[in-house]
Amino acid sequence: MSAAAATRSTDPDRTWSVDDHLEDILATVRPLEPIELPLLDAQGCVLVEDVTVAVSLPPFDNSSMDGYAVRVADVAGASEEFPAVLEVVGDVAAGTADLLHVGPGQAARIMTGAPLPTGAETVVPVEWTDGGLGGGPATGMRARSAAPQDAGGQVRVHRPAPTRAHVRARGSDVRAGDRALAAGTVLGAPQLGLLAAIGRGTVRVRPRPRVVVLSTGSELVQPGEELADGRIYDSNSFALTAAARDGGAIAYRVGAVADDAETLRATIEDQLVRADLLVTTGGVSVGAYDVVKEALEGAGDADGAGGGVEFRRLAMQPGKPQGFGTFGPDHTPLLALPGNPVSSYVSFELFVRPAIRTMMGLTDVHRPTVRATLRTDKALTSPAGRRQFLRGMYADGEARTVGGSSSHLVAALAHADALIVVPEDTESVEPGAEVDVVLLG
Repeated sequence: MSAAAATRSTDPDRTWSVDDHLEDILATVRPLEPIELPLLDAQGCVLVEDVTVAVSLPPFDNSSMDGYAVRVADVAGASEEFPAVLEVVGDVAAGTADLLHVGPGQAARIMTGAPLPTGAETVVPVEWTDGGLGGGPATGMRARSAAPQDAGGQVRVHRPAPTRAHVRARGSDVRAGDRALAAGTVLGAPQLGLLAAIGRGTVRVRPRPRVVVLSTGSELVQPGEELADGRIYDSNSFALTAAARDGGAIAYRVGAVADDAETLRATIEDQLVRADLLVTTGGVSVGAYDVVKEALEGAGDADGAGGGVEFRRLAMQPGKPQGFGTFGPDHTPLLALPGNPVSSYVSFELFVRPAIRTMMGLTDVHRPTVRATLRTDKALTSPAGRRQFLRGMYADGEARTVGGSSSHLVAALAHADALIVVPEDTESVEPGAEVDVVLLG
């Protein structure tokens, strides 16, 4: 158990640092158990073991061009004026199992991907020949559209070719026994293509975490519905569900839940069946309608439901009120985030995304942080004792703020690609100073 986790619930007046809160979260969540999945179902998952090549790739010498498989000596010195005239012994198509043999003075018409016939040493592209049609060199579509020819015809070759020209050697990509992919690799399209190419139909991975996102608030209306007085559209659940998917999770969005503790608790209980991680937004402060806190604070400790959720003050801005713990019989991790759009998104990036990446089995779970020169018209101010995260834009080693510091300014957030960090012990940052910048994109 981490030092942070050991102090959970023992000091209700404690102000947690960002680092201690994150440490507690990451000490609680665990990588999901590995499973065997078909290739396409494993997209976005993390390998839990090295994958070794069983069959070399390509598995045989094959042609990289449409053309003719020949012996080098038979085309040495060939030119347009004095072409090499060779007997065509047949065609070799991709997928051919019975190979021809190419002897002295012979050629085999060969297609891209077809195996190199025995006796052949090189391939001359069809553009270097008359395509077996007689006359001058074949070019472009004329050469490629020439009808397949029977054995016994001739082809004129107008250029020499060195040994193994236009030949893909057996094992030139990967060889049997090589490591194709290392444990810890995230499986994207190229990796899945490689697994398929070496004959793997399934792969052992950690599954993508299932994340359920709930917004709370009786004032919330779904986008597309009529907006009555005193109501606002629910944006947090959309932003956080998308952020969870961007982080690698399978994310489910639940419609906004009204400010009723019993309804919220029942909704969360219903979602446990499909959740590896629960995320709520709103209702975590000290107001009269902070329903998440009312429904979940200490939940499970007294009634045997399992786990417990603690609500905390963090030394950060935005995002001071936070909740974290576990809920339900399987002790499903639950992170309760603030309701202001900027606060919820910043909190997600700092705490939920690393939790998702940890559950996936990744070792590097954080967004990259770089040093940048602050380019602003005036100094940035920050409250003493709090780590501030300002929306910003980063390019070429420089960072600029976007919008103000208020946590409701969602339009500015949509244009930010970074968070500018002002440490707890810093109350003012002058233009031109060096700052830490968390890259979001």
